[in-house]
Amino acid sequence: MQQGTLMRKVKSKSWKKQRYFKLQEDCMTIWYQSKRTGKTESAFSISDVETVREGHQSEVLQSVAEEFPPERCFTIVFYGRRGNLDLVAGSAEEAQCWVQGLRQLIEPRSFPLTFALVSCTWIRDWFQKADKNKDGRMNFKEVQRLLKMMNVDMNEDHALRLFQDADKSESGTLEGEEFVLFYKALTQREEVLSLFQEFSEDGKKLTLLELVDFLREEQLEDEGTEELAMELIDKYEPSETARARHVLSADGFLMYLCSLEGSIFNPQHRALWQDMSQPLCHYFISSSHNTYLIEDQIRGHSSIEGYIRALKRGCRCLEVDCWDGPNGEPMVYHGHTFTSKIPFREVVSTLGKTSWGNSFSPLPLMGMSPPSSHPQRELVMLTSNRARSQETRPMRRWVAQGASLSPTPQELKHKILLKGKKIGRLEDTLDGPGDEAPDVSDDDNGAEAEEERRRAKVKGTQHGSALQKDKETLAQALSDCVIYCKNVPFRGFQEARSHSRPSEISSLSEAKARKLIRDEGNEFVRHNAWQLTRIYPSGMRTDSSNYSPQEMWNVGCQIVALNFQTAGTEMDLCDGLFSQNGCCGYVLKPPFMRDEETLFNPNDPSSREGPGPITLTIQVISGQQLPKVANSKEGAIIDPLVRVEIYGVPADQAHQETKYIENNGFNPRWDETLQFQIHVPELALIRFVVEDYDKTSRNDFVGQFTLAFANIKPGYRHIHLLSKDGTSIPPSSLFVHIRITE
Repeated sequence: MQQGTLMRKVKSKSWKKQRYFKLQEDCMTIWYQSKRTGKTESAFSISDVETVREGHQSEVLQSVAEEFPPERCFTIVFYGRRGNLDLVAGSAEEAQCWVQGLRQLIEPRSFPLTFALVSCTWIRDWFQKADKNKDGRMNFKEVQRLLKMMNVDMNEDHALRLFQDADKSESGTLEGEEFVLFYKALTQREEVLSLFQEFSEDGKKLTLLELVDFLREEQLEDEGTEELAMELIDKYEPSETARARHVLSADGFLMYLCSLEGSIFNPQHRALWQDMSQPLCHYFISSSHNTYLIEDQIRGHSSIEGYIRALKRGCRCLEVDCWDGPNGEPMVYHGHTFTSKIPFREVVSTLGKTSWGNSFSPLPLMGMSPPSSHPQRELVMLTSNRARSQETRPMRRWVAQGASLSPTPQELKHKILLKGKKIGRLEDTLDGPGDEAPDVSDDDNGAEAEEERRRAKVKGTQHGSALQKDKETLAQALSDCVIYCKNVPFRGFQEARSHSRPSEISSLSEAKARKLIRDEGNEFVRHNAWQLTRIYPSGMRTDSSNYSPQEMWNVGCQIVALNFQTAGTEMDLCDGLFSQNGCCGYVLKPPFMRDEETLFNPNDPSSREGPGPITLTIQVISGQQLPKVANSKEGAIIDPLVRVEIYGVPADQAHQETKYIENNGFNPRWDETLQFQIHVPELALIRFVVEDYDKTSRNDFVGQFTLAFANIKPGYRHIHLLSKDGTSIPPSSLFVHIRITE
C-alpha cells in the first residue's frame, strides 16, 4: 500500500512533525498518519477545504520562514472555525503538486460542476460516516440511521420502497453507487418538476422557444434571450443528444436553477461593474477595526492571521497600531491593554504578499506611530519601501488643478494610503518644506489623544539639539508618508466646510455618529459627499462585538470599521454589501449621496429624489439539505423556518417569517409569500435567515444569505446559504420566487 507524501506538519516554531499525507481513491478525502507509529491521525473531506495559500501566508509559517523557503510551504484553510493546516513539502515541485491538485478539486472550472461535485461529495461523506465496518455496503437499518444523521425524518414504508428500488443487485444492501441512486430518488424536486412541466408541452423537455418563454416571462431576461437560452443548454444539459437538438431536460433545468445564472445574486454584479473613477469619498469602503486582533480587545491574541483573513474577505481598510517594542523595534498591539504583540515588520511583509490578491483598489491603513526615534526610522523605511505610499502624482495634479475632491480609486490602484497625524500642510509635502509652524492634528479618540499627550511629555524630557533635530526629521519623514488621509479632529459640519480639505479625514465614535445622524442627518450626508469619515466601535465593546453599520452607511460614512473576527448580523451586512463589484472592497454610493447640495436625509425618505417606493414580493418555496444545528442531540431533526429581514433607512427596517416545518431539514416546503415596501432601495440590504424553531427557548441559527437590493435577480432563484461566520455550507439552499414592482 502506498504510504503517501511525506511532509512536515507545523504547529509552531518548535513543533514540526513529519506525517504521511494521501488523497484517497474517491478523490474526496485526505488522511494523514504519523511517520514514526504509522497510526492514522486524522482525515478531512475536500468539501471542508475553503482555500489553499502558497508560501508563508500564515503566522505559523512566517515563524519558520528562515528555516523553510516559501516555495515548499502551503496552508490548507478550512471552512468555519477549524484551525489551518500548515505544511512544508520536501521540495517545491511536491508542494506545487499538492497546491494545484487541491485547487483543482475545490475550485472546479464551472458552477454546474461545483454543484454536482458538492452534492456527490456530500452523499459519499455521509455514506462513509455510516459505513461502520468499512465494507462499502449498508443495510436498511443502517440507511435509516443515516437518514436521521442527514436531517431526514421519513415514513418507514416510503423509505423502504426507495431502498428496494435502488438495490439493483437485490442483495438487501446498498453499495456506493446504489446509495447515490437512493439519494437522488430521495431528493426528487417536485416543485421544480412542476415548474418545468408548466412550460414544457410534452412534460419531458423544454424546446429552445419554450426555454426562451420561461426566461422572458419568469426570469425577466429581456436582452439576448435566445442567445442566453442556447448558452444555458450548452452549459447545463447533461445529455449530448439533447444538446445537439437544442433542448433542455428536467435534469438540465434543475442544474440551471442551481447554477450561478440561477442564483438570486445577479452574476453580472459579481465582477467589477461600477465606475471606479469617482473620488474616494464617493465610495463605501470595507473597513476593519483593530485588524490584528482575532479575539477580544483586552487580552486577545494579536496575529497576522487577522490581516490575512480580513484581506481575503475583501477588506480594504486595515488598522495598524504601532508602539515601542524591545530593542527599538516597532510592535503592533492594542495599546494600554494585555493583548499579545506582533512585530510591525511581519505586518508589512504580510501586507506586501496578500494586499493585491483579490483587488487592485487602494488600501487605506489606519495607524498610530511610536514616539521613539528608532521605531519611527523603522516605520519610515518599511513604509517607504513596501507600502509605496509616497506616490503623489494624483494628489499633485489635484492640488495644481485646485480640485475640490480627492483622487479616485482608479488613479490610486495598487497604492497603500496611510491615515495619521501630519505636520504642516499637504502642499509642504508635495513642494518642499514651508514656513508654517507644525500643525499636528488629533482626532476624536480619547485613547489616541491621551497617547499624543504622553508623546509630548516624552519629547519634553529629551535633551541634546542634535538628537532633537534627528527626531524632528524622522517625524517629518513619517508625516510625509501621510498624503491622502490626514487625520483631523471633527469640530462640526460648518467648521469642516470652512476649513477642512478633501485630503483630510475625521474619526468618530459610534455614539457621536448616532447623535449627528439624529440631529443633523442631511448635513452629515452632505459632509460625506466631499470628505472621508471613519466610524469606530465604542470602547465599551471589549468583547469585540459590533454596532450596526447600516445606520452609518445611511448617511454616507465611507469607512465604517467593524471587528471582523466577530460573526453575527453586522458582519453579514458587511459581507452582503461588499460581495458585489468584484469583491474589491469599494461600492459606489447612490447619486443622491454624492451631491454636496443633496436634500437627502435618511430620517425622511421623501427627501430622496426619484421614483416612489417599490414593492418586493418573495415567495419562499422550499429548502434543500439544511444543516443540523451545531452540538444538537443525536437523532435530533430541525424544525426550520425562514425569516426575511430588510435593512436600510429607518422607514424600511422590517422583517417577516414563514411558519416552521416540523422534523424536516432535508426538503422542507413552505410555499408562503412575504411582501415589503421599500422607500430607499439604493441603500437596502436583504437578509435571508433560516432558524430551527424552539417553542421553549430562542431559535437556533441554521444559515443565512445577505445581499444588496441592487444585486437581486427576479424570478425563480436559489439562495445558497452561508454559515454564521460567512462561509459556504454546501449544498444547503432555499428556493424562492422574487418579484419587484413600482
